[in-house]
Amino acid sequence: MNKLLKKIIFLLSKQYTSIGGQAVIEGVMMRSPNAFVVAVRLPNGKIRLRRDQWYGLSQKLNFLKKPFIRGVLVLIETMANGIVSLNYSANQAMEEEGKKASEKIDLSTFLSIGLSFLFGIGLFVMLPHFLTAFIEKNFGQVWGLDSFMFHAVDGAIKATIFILYIWLIGFIPDIRRVFQYHGAEHKSISTFEAGEDLVVENARKYPTFHPRCGTTFIFFLLFISIILFAGLFVFIKLPQEMPFILRHISAIGIKIALTFPVAGISYEIIKKVGAICDTKIGRIISFPGMMLQRLTTKEPDDEQLEVALSSIKAVLYLEDKFNLKEAKDKVVKLEEIDLENLADVDSGSLKLKDFLES
Repeated sequence: MNKLLKKIIFLLSKQYTSIGGQAVIEGVMMRSPNAFVVAVRLPNGKIRLRRDQWYGLSQKLNFLKKPFIRGVLVLIETMANGIVSLNYSANQAMEEEGKKASEKIDLSTFLSIGLSFLFGIGLFVMLPHFLTAFIEKNFGQVWGLDSFMFHAVDGAIKATIFILYIWLIGFIPDIRRVFQYHGAEHKSISTFEAGEDLVVENARKYPTFHPRCGTTFIFFLLFISIILFAGLFVFIKLPQEMPFILRHISAIGIKIALTFPVAGISYEIIKKVGAICDTKIGRIISFPGMMLQRLTTKEPDDEQLEVALSSIKAVLYLEDKFNLKEAKDKVVKLEEIDLENLADVDSGSLKLKDFLES
């Protein structure tokens, strides 16, 4: 009976557990519904925890938790949290040189988001689109903007650029270490989802892949954009008499406007795939995303696992100590603490059942 109950809890947690993270420089950012922690390995070998309460817009405005809307919010919040966490981890690595970047969400954070968005639009929307238009115009093709083939080729080029980009940056030693921390983040979450003690010995055995990873999210983003754009441009008839450049710039503008709806749809799909990841159909659907994770995750060492496990233990501790689930306002003050090792990190008494999404 106990084994059966553990299996049920394990399956439920894989479906709905609401803790996730991101690899940063020499560390891991972890976020639960109401807590936000960055754990970093310092040059002196200690683990530094930056602990704070997460009190985002969805806590203030319930409609932002609705399906399809929440995916857009998660995308924006993830980018903001990611920039703050990366800045913080970079500052720890350059501690002797003084603080270099903002460690809170402010104007510079949104400026960074804007620049990142522009870079992404240029590399993954404009470039693939114009390359597809170039191929069509110069290689005797007559697909047209309202054809599925145009957007399939566009998507294939987009995916190729993304894969090459990730593959190339993976050769940079510092990025490779970030990819190792990405693997450590996944292993620590899998350990939590399995209901096991958050120790290195348990985390080692889990794969570096996870069905709810942001890399898998990007795969669905690419795939859905092909289907959605191919379907919509059948009905959005741009005038044939428009100049070539203006016509395609207009099409790109429409694609940019659809970026956030596509993100909302992708978020809902990845949640559903996470719910059925242990079934045959779930494994088939998640397979491409898992293959992409071969590029973005690497096998971590024990010290990296220790940092990742520290981050998840810390969010559990904050949730428990301050009863953040019931908090109506911000009740946790941001603090930094240095610890010798994982054993020094309190985790509180909360279990899987306390983090199941409705």
